[in-house]
Amino acid sequence: MDPHVSLDGPGDLASRIYRQLREAILDGRLRPGERLPPSRELARRLDVSRNTVCAAYERLTAEGFLTARVGAGTFVTPEPTPGPVRRGAPAGRGVRPRAFWDTLPGDAEIPAPPPRYDFRIGRPDGELFPLATWRRLLAAELRASTVRASGYGEPAGHPALREAVARHVGLSRSVRAEAGDVLITQGAQQALYLVGRVLVEPGDRVAVEEPGYPPARLLFASLGARVSGVPVDEEGLVVDALPADARLVYVTPSHQFPLGTPMSPARRAALLDWAVRHDAVIVEDDYDSEFRFGQRPLDPLQSLDRDGRVVYVGTFSKTLLPMLRLGFLVAPASLRTALRAARRLTDWHGDHAAQAALARFIDSGELSRHVRKASRVYGERRERVLAGLDGWLDPVPSFAGLHLCVHLEEHAEEVLERARLLGIAVEDLTAYHAEGEGRPGLVLGYGAIPAERVAEGLRLLRRCFS
Repeated sequence: MDPHVSLDGPGDLASRIYRQLREAILDGRLRPGERLPPSRELARRLDVSRNTVCAAYERLTAEGFLTARVGAGTFVTPEPTPGPVRRGAPAGRGVRPRAFWDTLPGDAEIPAPPPRYDFRIGRPDGELFPLATWRRLLAAELRASTVRASGYGEPAGHPALREAVARHVGLSRSVRAEAGDVLITQGAQQALYLVGRVLVEPGDRVAVEEPGYPPARLLFASLGARVSGVPVDEEGLVVDALPADARLVYVTPSHQFPLGTPMSPARRAALLDWAVRHDAVIVEDDYDSEFRFGQRPLDPLQSLDRDGRVVYVGTFSKTLLPMLRLGFLVAPASLRTALRAARRLTDWHGDHAAQAALARFIDSGELSRHVRKASRVYGERRERVLAGLDGWLDPVPSFAGLHLCVHLEEHAEEVLERARLLGIAVEDLTAYHAEGEGRPGLVLGYGAIPAERVAEGLRLLRRCFS
């Protein structure tokens, strides 16, 4: 057997031979210019097939460690061999992103087990998802005949899903839409991105709620917009505080994020009037209003709009599962062509099979049944949260969604740290303020925490204040 090769160790035979010859070259046991045994001879010594040795030789040759000379043999490359070959991309020290991207953290968060008392927000309960039904519907869309006939899909989304969404939001939310007005997206965030791509020029002013939804603010800033926060009070966005030069206004009128208060009818009318007078577009993000626990829902801005100023954005992430990445937007006809073109340039289209399955899920009544069932479960959890806060903290009035807020007299950094040590995950309201610290408080989600853990979690949280 060749002294530089052993078949011990992990990996297939060709990889082992490659790895050990490479190490022998790097540490000098095989010197520059030294001739290696012919592949047939080394194969005989190692009792392996010649193809196995040839595969190792070819890989070393491709990486510059060996040189093959016709009629002479295979030799260690005579030039000095550099250090170990890096399998990763070059460092690119002279290549830098735009300055904006240096202000954001990398996606280095390591997934951790869920906390025992999980009051985080934006997290529906995966146990409620009708997995068996979804699996059956998705499997029906992945039949061999369907796959063979498939090609690139429409940028606006699967036609059946656009029809189903138009009917669904028309019945459940009074949104005025036909299938042609609907564009299916990979969640609400892509919908916001497409709207920004189509409407926002670098340097344009975009107004967002303060406090508000950080990913929306950051997305518009990433497109070069000048983003301004506009205060929110008990009636919603303060329209009189909007900057006069705002090209786009992003709002969550059904369930203000994160405070939870709905925008009053007077403010809705004032905002629509303001948009007409200032030639602006309103993006209405209706992110979780399917779950309501009191009061009749107010009609969305889109249903009140008579001038084509509102783009309505919705998502199935809270209703079903975030991992499905299914959302939609309803846009005025004047924006339809541009939005479809932007979608085509972004990722062409979404998952055809998942979209078709969701269309069947909606049309069969499964979505409505799921929402009714989930609403009962979330409603019970919400009542337990309110009971646990009674006599201790006063929640901000809210009648929809999967979270609620409480204001505090002082900042809660130490409280949050004590809570974390006890296995309680709760969020800091000030994290949703981008301009100043804002009024301190907590945001409590009840989508992910089992009902039986709510009371104990709040009891432990209360101890963290002492």
